[in-house]
Amino acid sequence: MKKTIALWAALTAVALLMTGCASEDTATAPAPRTPSAGAETPPAGDPAGDAAGDSAGDKAPGAAAPAAYRKWGLKPFAAPPAPPATKPVVRRPGGPVPVISDIPTTEKIVFITIDDGAEKDPEFVTMMKDLKVPVTMFLTDAAIRGDYAYFAPLVAQGHGLANHTLTHPDLRTLSREAQRREICGQQTKLTQRYGTAPRLFRPPYGNWNEDTRAAAGTCGVDAIVLWRESMQIKNMQYQRGDRKLRPGDIILAHFRGPSELKGRTMTEMTATMLRRIQEQGFTVARLEDYV
Repeated sequence: MKKTIALWAALTAVALLMTGCASEDTATAPAPRTPSAGAETPPAGDPAGDAAGDSAGDKAPGAAAPAAYRKWGLKPFAAPPAPPATKPVVRRPGGPVPVISDIPTTEKIVFITIDDGAEKDPEFVTMMKDLKVPVTMFLTDAAIRGDYAYFAPLVAQGHGLANHTLTHPDLRTLSREAQRREICGQQTKLTQRYGTAPRLFRPPYGNWNEDTRAAAGTCGVDAIVLWRESMQIKNMQYQRGDRKLRPGDIILAHFRGPSELKGRTMTEMTATMLRRIQEQGFTVARLEDYV
């Protein structure tokens, strides 16, 4: 009997290695995605798809292997440049909180930010674990309080945790003190839940005034982060007339599901966004390394 069990285990291990399915999450790993229309896939036999042939130059931000990208119908990103020794956006001691829509840089990098937290697709957590593309999450307590635990693995993966108020109001309609309660209250909740104090803040709808800036400054915020492009269902919405990404642009996306995306999933929307970034020759860097 023992010999039979041992033989079965050995054969199973060989089968897993041959199919490329062996991992810590073998029992729960999702089935490989079929690349969406327009997605480029390396040809059969491409050494880039063989884990044994991976090299540092072939890997994406965070050192994700090409095989992980193919699983989601994507091509690997070029590695981003090393973060600057001195951050280009810094709040001076006693100075006002900077308000930014992009990062001063000549490198072909962009930054992905994802707002609210209403959609909690477990496949997205897996996708981010696989791809290791850095994102910054601007979370609203009203959207996440039903399942705080969903975001813990994303924080553990190293993605940025940022503030998007307690209840998502139009801050320009509130007094400075009411704005302070919205911002500082969410700082406290996120710190207590995830063990790290957010440094970045995004006002809902992008609406802010000088009271917002002053209130945020009292809550430990280092920068108010707006955006240059926003990801819709299939395409980017641009603020500039040339409809092109530029070095240092901050991209806005949302935690959305099929009901908001006309049947598409969060992972499908994210994959499309990543393709749009690659089509213009950009890679993704970590926002917190620059602010």
